[in-house]
Amino acid sequence: MTADKPLRADARRKREALLAKARELFQAGCFFDLRFDDFACLAGVGTGTLYRHFPTREALAEAVYHGEVAALCDRARQLQATLPAAEALATFLRDMVDHIDAHQGLARTLATLMADRSGALAEGSQALEQAVTDLVADAVRDGTVRDDVDAGAVMMALHGIGAAHDRPGWRAEADGVITLLLDGLHRPL
Repeated sequence: MTADKPLRADARRKREALLAKARELFQAGCFFDLRFDDFACLAGVGTGTLYRHFPTREALAEAVYHGEVAALCDRARQLQATLPAAEALATFLRDMVDHIDAHQGLARTLATLMADRSGALAEGSQALEQAVTDLVADAVRDGTVRDDVDAGAVMMALHGIGAAHDRPGWRAEADGVITLLLDGLHRPL
């Protein structure tokens, strides 16, 4: 399969079935309990189809990761196009906390599988940081957010929130940290 040639409809459906099953198993935390060949059966495809699309577990994990990042970046663009800048930024940051909360098993599985694939992680991190950069820049332009804070600081706060997800009361604390972050970003009156 080449990046230049689009997949046939049936091949695209099979690829999507593999990705959907992978997300489900990653989230449940049982992906490592399966032989990779057995994964194909669970996804309803043959092993040849699995290996044609994803020759390794890591290739499958990378595709799931890039899909998650693409969905988050699409969400940022949609918010940017439909909401006032400060509201789009606030909504996206709260959505990120929701995403972290809803996908803790997925995040742990992906982190384990991709530990030695820092290039793939860096690429996704750059895409997310660009989405946050765009949201922050819009809010700075409309005068609602300070111009002396960059997206890197916002991303650092999000990473810290995600890293602490095993704390008791994490969700309430995470929401509180987002509120603190948003309050700190507001331009002083």
